[in-house]
Amino acid sequence: MRLGVALAALMLGAGTLMAQMGNLNGARVVTRSYVTYDAEPQVIQAGKRSMLEMRFQVANGYHVNSHTPKSELLIPTNVTLQAAAGVKAEAAEYPAGTEFSFSFSPKDKLDVYEGGFTVKLPVVAAAGMHEMDGTLRYQACDHAACYPPKSLPVHVLFTAK
Repeated sequence: MRLGVALAALMLGAGTLMAQMGNLNGARVVTRSYVTYDAEPQVIQAGKRSMLEMRFQVANGYHVNSHTPKSELLIPTNVTLQAAAGVKAEAAEYPAGTEFSFSFSPKDKLDVYEGGFTVKLPVVAAAGMHEMDGTLRYQACDHAACYPPKSLPVHVLFTAK
């Protein structure tokens, strides 16, 4: 496991270095988003504990570390939301990840999200429309390398009736 984590960290550093080299040479650096957020308005019951869902999609060919990766050296996927008036939010609930191993270290298993995944947020909200802004922080990898961590803005819009 340690060899795999060390290699992943080395690849992360190489990716960052290559991105910086692009800047030094004057070449245009294209930042890529590996995860998208599906921001659909939601309706919940006012004054009762309800569950908001934040749906994310990882680009084909990539995965992101789960919320609980199997090494403290890996960057977990994490959502942070700002407080909103009239809304009491509890800690977000993350799905279980899928085991994944790199071809160069098949015995080492990482815990990742691929394709779509949903983070649930338990809330109690007063009647009315509410908005919560926040950020999804993640690190994307493909079969050969991990890329610098990214932050994706999250906007949760919901009505409590």
